[in-house]
Amino acid sequence: MMSEKKTVITRFAPSPTGYLHIGGARTALFNWLLARHHHGQFLLRIEDTDRQRSTEPAVAAIFEGLRWLGLDWDGEVVHQFSRQARHVEVANELLSLGRAYYCYASAEELDEMRDKARAEGRPARYDGRWRDRDPSEAPEGVKPVIRFRSPDEGETLVRDQVMGDVRFPNDQLDDLIIVRSDGTPTYNLSVVVDDHDMAITHIVRGDDHLTNAGRQSQIYDALGWQVPAFAHVPLIHGPDGAKLSKRHGALGAEAYRDMGYLPEAMRNYLVRLGWSHGDEEIFSTEQAIAWFGLENVGRSPARFDFAKLENLNGHYIREADNIRLADETIALMERVEQWTVDAAFRDKLIAAMPGLKERAKTLLEIGHGAAFLRAQRPIALDDKASQLLNSEARALLKRLLDRLEVRNDWVVEEIEATVRCFAEDENLKLGKVAQPLRAAVTGSSVSPPIFDVLATLGRDEALGRIKDQAA
Repeated sequence: MMSEKKTVITRFAPSPTGYLHIGGARTALFNWLLARHHHGQFLLRIEDTDRQRSTEPAVAAIFEGLRWLGLDWDGEVVHQFSRQARHVEVANELLSLGRAYYCYASAEELDEMRDKARAEGRPARYDGRWRDRDPSEAPEGVKPVIRFRSPDEGETLVRDQVMGDVRFPNDQLDDLIIVRSDGTPTYNLSVVVDDHDMAITHIVRGDDHLTNAGRQSQIYDALGWQVPAFAHVPLIHGPDGAKLSKRHGALGAEAYRDMGYLPEAMRNYLVRLGWSHGDEEIFSTEQAIAWFGLENVGRSPARFDFAKLENLNGHYIREADNIRLADETIALMERVEQWTVDAAFRDKLIAAMPGLKERAKTLLEIGHGAAFLRAQRPIALDDKASQLLNSEARALLKRLLDRLEVRNDWVVEEIEATVRCFAEDENLKLGKVAQPLRAAVTGSSVSPPIFDVLATLGRDEALGRIKDQAA
């Protein structure tokens, strides 16, 4: 743990109760960018105090999601549960300072208190009945909780770097429980202690934590600790303006990986959800690091748009190295569609990649577009390909086959010259020959450029497929 605040230190602190969802991924990205922009540190803390809901697979999913996104963290991962003794130590310090007290109110009393408040149209808050009572009055057999003694006058000011100044009337913040009756510390205390001990300078998180910032600021002040800079970012909404849900795209990072998105495209897209740099839409991670600042985070919720993400991903696919794309496509298709391929297929996929990636928006589209490379003779035809290969087209292919079989130089230029010459001799436009040819060798009406396809398949395989369909 670090004890002095020498530079910008941010943290990402997920609860391991599921996958790294897209909102959490953006929070992690903003913290990572802020730290990298200032040449500071980005720390990772797993808030695993809820032992019933926290699981090892969820922790592993968070790690995997961050690594896939390229968000490296500094130092060792902090596990909040392992620090419970420290949290309780600070609770005892608050007791000794008179800023916390034991509360012996029973569950029945609390229920009665809430029911009365509702009946009177008041918020259901704890009424402070043990604030000033002597523990000697405690009923037998009741294990107390420890409550924080919140200021009952004035206001608590949170100077938020996104939302501006946010004021909480202190009489609206009741005395929260900081240690439960079983001796376990609660969220707001644990977070304050961990952030202080980790020397966190900037807390960047969703605006659903804004009220927590008021409560946590009070705990910082009571302990005489410096309050970190807060930045509460509006949550992500769906295209319809409603809170983001699974139907909108509130999926885990691994789901986007398995849909065929590239991590650099996801980083670019996520940073633009709520942050802007002029009119820039497409920029590298290095540029994002250089430009990122909290002053350009918007106060309105961003809207998740799959069409924009796909278009952005298509841009990055076209820019990406062909060997890398081939390897990532193979890994993806092996994972999600149980492909089994060999080195020869990989070589063919690399060779076909310039044509495959030209219109593809995801690696899945590349994988599906490359299906013709894996097809076994006689290859299956889809409906459109079957329609194209009527008796006239099959007869045409038979005549073209005679021309192609005498070609020994099986390269794109020679194949193209032969097919173009054949089309002219048949008094046909090139498309009238290319369409049935494509259907015959790929089983589809769409593919990369047909001459690239023929060259990539190799002479024997290409001629064999044409022969299978020629009449």
